[in-house]
Amino acid sequence: MKINIKQIEAFVWVADLGSFRGAAERLNTTQPNISTRISNLEETVGVKLMERNAGSVRLTAKGRELVEQGRQVLRSMEQFVDVAGLTHLSTSTIKLGVTEMIVSTWLPEFFRLVSEKYAHLNIELTVDMSVNLKPALHSRSIDMAFQNGPFTRTMTGTEKLGQFPYVWVGAPALKITRTRKPGIDAMLAQPILSHGRETDQYQQIESHFSKAAGRGTRHPNIVVSSNMAPCIYMAIQGMGISALPAAMARPYIADGSLKQIKYPWVPKPLEFLARYDAKTVSAVVADLAVLARDVSQSYPKQLD
Repeated sequence: MKINIKQIEAFVWVADLGSFRGAAERLNTTQPNISTRISNLEETVGVKLMERNAGSVRLTAKGRELVEQGRQVLRSMEQFVDVAGLTHLSTSTIKLGVTEMIVSTWLPEFFRLVSEKYAHLNIELTVDMSVNLKPALHSRSIDMAFQNGPFTRTMTGTEKLGQFPYVWVGAPALKITRTRKPGIDAMLAQPILSHGRETDQYQQIESHFSKAAGRGTRHPNIVVSSNMAPCIYMAIQGMGISALPAAMARPYIADGSLKQIKYPWVPKPLEFLARYDAKTVSAVVADLAVLARDVSQSYPKQLD
């Protein structure tokens, strides 16, 4: 019996995810197929590679020794495809997590360029708040995340995607949008439409305006949404004011749906990174991170 790439691929993914079911989902096959591939691999090498106990998987000493060799085999295959100029034939699946801001700005251009280079690459997209993408990345539920800090854990693979500054916006019908330099009282006279409480944006806004409330100013009325789309919609309808990344606000300001509010304080710019585990992901992931960096850097991040 010969060793084949599918057996090695299954072995590496089970080792990384610690689960036959997870490897099956990842490789778009069934759990029995993964079990068969591992069993055939173990039969060929003549030694147990994994111990299975009550749903958990633990590598044996030989398994730990061979898993890195398996990774090298898979990377050598990727290098062969790359050198042969056959990247367009790649059929692997990449699980990518992104935030709403990325979706609303440069993600379409990124996907266009990816399709040019990797015509058959399958990208499974997860759109969520950055705080929710972090555990998904660390558990290997996703291969890579385009997300904003702050970060509590470092990753072995990163690419800087740039800073995205905020601007305050409101509907043109609101008096505050026609005020040259609105003060804090004028800001607090309106509901403040903010992203989720778990976000750094919300915490900065709450801290800034609550400090003012402690000095006798009215307490801020912060309306929280789990994503930015309702904030934008409510702002357009005149239901409050919002701090948005300028890159997201630009088209609405351009068509007159929103106007910039020249309040002197804004939350700190969003610092975005492409983050992945360089030790375990395929070389394609690292290449996509560089592609994302180039696309993001060319995208206008501030208002004209």
